[in-house]
Amino acid sequence: MKKVSTILSYTFIIALALMTLFPFIYMILAGLMTYSEATSMPPTFIPKTFQFTNYAQVFEKAPFIRYFFNTVFVSLAITVATLVTSVLASFALTSLQFKGKKIVLFIMVALLMVPYESIIFTNYNTIARLGLLNTYTALIIPFLTSIFYIYYLNGYLKAIPITFYKAAKIDGASDLEYIWRILIPMIKPALVTVGILTFISSWNSFLWPLLVTNDKTYRLLNNGLSAFTSESGNDVHLQMAAATLTVIPILIIYFIFRKEIIRGVTKNGIKG
Repeated sequence: MKKVSTILSYTFIIALALMTLFPFIYMILAGLMTYSEATSMPPTFIPKTFQFTNYAQVFEKAPFIRYFFNTVFVSLAITVATLVTSVLASFALTSLQFKGKKIVLFIMVALLMVPYESIIFTNYNTIARLGLLNTYTALIIPFLTSIFYIYYLNGYLKAIPITFYKAAKIDGASDLEYIWRILIPMIKPALVTVGILTFISSWNSFLWPLLVTNDKTYRLLNNGLSAFTSESGNDVHLQMAAATLTVIPILIIYFIFRKEIIRGVTKNGIKG
């Protein structure tokens, strides 16, 4: 009975793994097919000849280098801003005493329940009224901070004894000096996790950049995939090659920092 249970467990795990990996593997293979192979019915899974020239055509047909620069710039700006604001806010909530602190925490937890999609059009109207459409500012401003990561760091900082802060104040350190010289080195693993996950989230963003930009100059990589769509149809093989290019950098970052991500996720139970 135990052997049957083990076989069923492995079969279930392998089936789930195949279902998860198949779209990614097919994207890579389709990016190396001809147009007829990528659109054939029944579908072709292995190209007769690998069309590496598809990647050269991607750069000829769309300003992908510009999209890449925009994505790196916006992702880095959002990551740095999120780290700074999250550290300062979580420090204030854990180390400083002020009126209404519990109310602030209550409101923050309540706001975590509000789905992003429900406020996206409010943000769009605000950005439009400020005349910021088709600018880098529009891509960055709504994501300068994250309540989720403030709450995450708040839990991390609570584990640090308040005596460290009091000792620093007795030695004459300002709050910023305490944060820079003592707090940040102690919570470095959590900051690495927040930084990497924020960068990945910004890199993969699609809906907001699509709403606030219609100028190619400010488009991001994921939105650039629409360049391979025309009234006569889609260049599916080029779209797949372009999609592969958008995924490769983020996979490299994940493989380099995977231990830090897993360590930070498992330590505080982060789930988003």
